[in-house]
Amino acid sequence: MNFHDLFVKKPVIACIHLLPLPGSPRYEGSMERIIETALKEADIFVKNRCDGLLVENFRDNPFYPGALPPETVAALTTLTCEIVNQVKIPVGVNALRNDAHSALAVAVASGANFIRVNIHTGAAVTDQGIIEGKACDTLRLRSNLKSRVLIFADVAVKHASPLVPRPLGLEVAELTERGLADAIIITGDGTGREADIGHLKIAKQNTSLPVLIGSGLTPDNVSRYYPYFDGMIIGSYFKKDGKADNKVEALRVRKFIKRINDLV
Repeated sequence: MNFHDLFVKKPVIACIHLLPLPGSPRYEGSMERIIETALKEADIFVKNRCDGLLVENFRDNPFYPGALPPETVAALTTLTCEIVNQVKIPVGVNALRNDAHSALAVAVASGANFIRVNIHTGAAVTDQGIIEGKACDTLRLRSNLKSRVLIFADVAVKHASPLVPRPLGLEVAELTERGLADAIIITGDGTGREADIGHLKIAKQNTSLPVLIGSGLTPDNVSRYYPYFDGMIIGSYFKKDGKADNKVEALRVRKFIKRINDLV
């Protein structure tokens, strides 16, 4: 399976930013409310013709730099299963900050189709400290699990800086050829911030993989970016006032999808 088996056009992949999960500092004590909210958002995205969903433990900050605790993995699995069982579009998992193993396990257990890995190869300085990619382990785990789950990997990921600066084109080529990623993600330097079009162009020049834009798109700027990407991951814009921590607003989703349809 590859990216084009999941998506037949440039997909709009909507983020489901889960409410704080059990064990995280802002958890409010009700898994039922988390499930209800996630399914309501999934329904909004499906009804407004988004092409995929990405489930993230987005509100669990401050994030662990590596392996998530069992209570987080259990909750993330439960929620992803609920979402996969409700929708008929591809679903992905992002186990923040960088637990690719748990994301892959959750995806396999739930029937999800892809995972997002913020740091798949190389190393980066982040607000969680220095994080090293573990592509070697992730690919072997996927093989051992006999899984067809795809790996969407960030390059120059937001909220991070490379441990040692390296040419972006080289990073993209190594993610492709040595990290064996299935798609490349380009973002701005923070949540909701615009990506550099030049970075998208460099990525396209250095990989045959699909290149996705992972932050900062709005109805007002998407036409400028549209020729240079193969898919988009939308989180912040779909929220009230365009702020990532707010609730999803159906009107904003409809507005964005209408704009995309006008560009096709």
